[in-house]
Amino acid sequence: MKWGMYQVIGGIISPVSDNYRKKDLASARHRVAMVRLALQTSDWIRADPWESEQAQWMETVKVLRHHHKELLRSLSQKEGPDQGRAVSPVPAAVPELKLLCGADVLKTFQTPDLWKDEHIQEIVEKFGLVCVSRAGQDPKGCISGSPILQRYQHNIHLVREPVRNEISATYIRRALGQGQSVKYLLPDAVIGYIKDHNLYSRDGSWKGNSTQNNEGKTS
Repeated sequence: MKWGMYQVIGGIISPVSDNYRKKDLASARHRVAMVRLALQTSDWIRADPWESEQAQWMETVKVLRHHHKELLRSLSQKEGPDQGRAVSPVPAAVPELKLLCGADVLKTFQTPDLWKDEHIQEIVEKFGLVCVSRAGQDPKGCISGSPILQRYQHNIHLVREPVRNEISATYIRRALGQGQSVKYLLPDAVIGYIKDHNLYSRDGSWKGNSTQNNEGKTS
């Protein structure tokens, strides 16, 4: 997939560990399973369970370090021992790993004591950000207000969606808790999984089919 000056070769979704301890966070095994179901039809995005399997919550920069190391390791395995003697004088481009986030995450870099300055610098200097616009957020203002982000703004790519989509995981969990239908907001396979495991409903019973009788059934 071509995106600006980059050729996108893959995407990783990395569910957080249970020890993140966010309110109403479903167990990691459920979240990994739902991501895998959602990606059944994707040929370039994959779910990676490594972060979710860690005994402790992992800071974002540590997760990026892990996936970058794995990326370079897989690249060396594909090249093999003799690939370094290529006939072509032009070296192959080394894949880059970037953190994809919403503009609301970029804003949290300004929250006191939430991020370590050295972690912010490593993320934007070594890896880089792809930041998707969100209503009510001012990513350019966040960049201009931070000396670190200003210094590495060449490695922060702002994405403005042609059609704004404000649907979020928080919205979907709230809708499920209120018994509203999420048909067409999630793949049917994921809706079916949520129903089968009684996830996200306030009283532990499934309410997600309040407006459609066939909610959660897969084809």
